[in-house]
Amino acid sequence: MSESSNQNAPRVHKFLSEDLTVRIAVVNATSVVDEMRSIQNAYPIPTVAVGRSMVAALLMASHLKEGQELSLYFQGNGPLGRVFAEANYEGHVRGYCNNSHIQLPIEGDLSIGAAIGIGLLTVTHHLPNQQEPHRGTVIIRTGEVGDDIAFYLHQSHQIPSVVSLGVQLNEYGLVQAAGGILIELMPGHSEDMITLIEENVKKAPSVSKRLMEGASVEDIVRDFMGETPLMELEHPFPIKYHCRCSMERVLRSVMLLGIDEIDRALADEKPLDVACEFCGRHYEVGAEELTKLRNDLYKISLN
Repeated sequence: MSESSNQNAPRVHKFLSEDLTVRIAVVNATSVVDEMRSIQNAYPIPTVAVGRSMVAALLMASHLKEGQELSLYFQGNGPLGRVFAEANYEGHVRGYCNNSHIQLPIEGDLSIGAAIGIGLLTVTHHLPNQQEPHRGTVIIRTGEVGDDIAFYLHQSHQIPSVVSLGVQLNEYGLVQAAGGILIELMPGHSEDMITLIEENVKKAPSVSKRLMEGASVEDIVRDFMGETPLMELEHPFPIKYHCRCSMERVLRSVMLLGIDEIDRALADEKPLDVACEFCGRHYEVGAEELTKLRNDLYKISLN
């Protein structure tokens, strides 16, 4: 069975109001967020931060076109360091935090703003066969991910939006529920629609808690949109944790270490072990490959 025909797998569901002034994307991403946690053995706060970012990337990427992808890069001054997530239109997603084993005090509903800290959020839109992707950067206002995505959409695209993201963990740090909803107000929306959404946002329970209660994506949409007439748009791609790592990419990364570091690796007389940050797969770069990389770097330095 092909990916696009597997209708029972979790996927991003997209809706459009009948008057075409509101578009909505909603997803239950529990499986892919817990897969990320398992692969990276991520601790609670990093799991929530990366998980929310993955959910946001999936929602935003669902509004792109086939073959396009989008990445979110939080560069804050908090203890989490860099938080990155990437998703494409077809539902492939991945994410990581370079301090995934950091232990931080857990308060209430796992507020992660202080853990990400103050800095910049960069959203990158990758187009097929285009050398330079489109990038937009805004300040990190809260570090809670959803608020910052809404701020980005308003600043960069002039789109008023609601972004509600949630990752719920159990006492052992496993992901019990993860999901989110993205509501965007399009040109021509009415003041009544704004009022309706604002009132529903105030009383809507968290998306992750609703998922734990067994709510469907349609139930979550109703939490925010009430009885507003909606049309569901076709988007049949199952979400999947997907990594694009390869030996070719690893070798390019090793080149970035420079001649001195490669010389040290050669002196150890052992293959260089490189682990992918996204999927945990290990690659061995042997003496032959290291020597070739060193020679290539030396030639470049002469030019």
